[in-house]
Amino acid sequence: MTESTAGTRPSTHPKRVHLQKELRRIGFFALAFGSMIGVGWVTSIDNWLAQAGPAGAVLAFLIGGGVMLCIGLCYAELTPMLPVAGGEVAYAYKAFGSFKAYVVGWALAFGYVSISGFEAISIGRVLSFLFPAIDRWPLYEFDGSTIYASHVLLGLLCTGLITWVNWTGARAAGRLQVWLTTAFVLVTLIFVVAGIGGGSVANMQPLWVPAASGSLLPGLLAVLVTIPFWFVGFDTIPQGAEEASESVPPRTLALLIVGSIVAATAFYVLIIVSVSMVGPWQELVDADLPAARAFEQAFTTPWMSKLVLIAALLGLFTSWNGFFLAGSRVIFALGRGRIIPPAFGRAHPVHGTPHWAIALVGALTALAPLLGRDALLALVNAGSFCIALAFLGVTLSLRRLRRSHPDMARPYRLAGGPLIPAIAALGALAMLAAMLVPGSPAALSWPGEYLILLVMFGLGGVLWFAASGTRAEVSEQQRDYLILGD
Repeated sequence: MTESTAGTRPSTHPKRVHLQKELRRIGFFALAFGSMIGVGWVTSIDNWLAQAGPAGAVLAFLIGGGVMLCIGLCYAELTPMLPVAGGEVAYAYKAFGSFKAYVVGWALAFGYVSISGFEAISIGRVLSFLFPAIDRWPLYEFDGSTIYASHVLLGLLCTGLITWVNWTGARAAGRLQVWLTTAFVLVTLIFVVAGIGGGSVANMQPLWVPAASGSLLPGLLAVLVTIPFWFVGFDTIPQGAEEASESVPPRTLALLIVGSIVAATAFYVLIIVSVSMVGPWQELVDADLPAARAFEQAFTTPWMSKLVLIAALLGLFTSWNGFFLAGSRVIFALGRGRIIPPAFGRAHPVHGTPHWAIALVGALTALAPLLGRDALLALVNAGSFCIALAFLGVTLSLRRLRRSHPDMARPYRLAGGPLIPAIAALGALAMLAAMLVPGSPAALSWPGEYLILLVMFGLGGVLWFAASGTRAEVSEQQRDYLILGD
């Protein structure tokens, strides 16, 4: 960690903390792709198939992947323009000012935290399938599920491990991400090829799941609105942009964002097809971890299901590590800009990491296992809402900056004029509307999902008002320097 001492900045400016430049190309791609693939395909594919059927789920991911690609292209232009930690905070601040930057940043940070909590719960669910004996020491019942002390302890242990890795430096987190992602891809290829090669298209029938009215739209929409949760991860690249090695030019960050989205879309489609082909999918949707059960039944051997679960564990940790890093960088950017208490904008004197921001993400993640496995879907939906809100803020920031700052250096300029940003904004807005409109098949459920959002906005309000004094002490010129740099 170093403090800025550039002679060009006015002496009246506060010192600006800089993070160490340790991330390389392969680290950035592993961070983005590894964050996107995660473990959700193991724990939630039953919901995708039950709601929309194999064809509907594939179509939802293709449509959603297309919308995410449009949003990703907006990031591809913005990230090289402002390669600073907590990228979305900088984009929204430059375009709209402090308050809207905070809304975008806090929504995204909570989206990341919800995914981190999702992983903390999922680790117990995946391991209990492999080792049923770990379901030990029931504590209480919550929302229909039993909370086991063993699962809580496991979630706390793994949260502590991820916190420690991120505390010790981006290089350690990046190196871990590369190894985990490489192992995940190799293991996944084995059972995907086995599933498609040894399965049958007949097992995919029926391809669609119509609603009582006969319409295919409700099921398709129910899967589609969760897409931000499954695809969020490419935006971890902007979070780490400030920590890019000198060997990574800004334009390369834009290309890595686009490539990671395309790779994740292909991954999800192949997973849905392979699981649907290995056995009649309607017999699997009620199973615990249907992806693993499908391969176990199809190949009449337990080792194939264990291979799926090994891949799930690898994906779980790639996603967890990536979002943990990204969430801490967003909170760090808000603290460094004095938008929230400045302690969150400090860096560790030895490791150069945003240790207080990392500690906050770790503390919030550690609470998730107390909610039990039935909280998984609520975290998905509440997290999707926050992420879609942040994505809308990014697309609107790009549109504003093109008008207000047309002469800013753009190492990567998105072709097509306003078309792609408009598609991205409409896509994000449509997802938000589908989750808020009463009667929508994708509407957020009361009370669980609304309560999660209420807690999120409540905590955000506490941090905003807690920093009102220090926020007022920093001038607009000083905050420009703290958030945007030289």
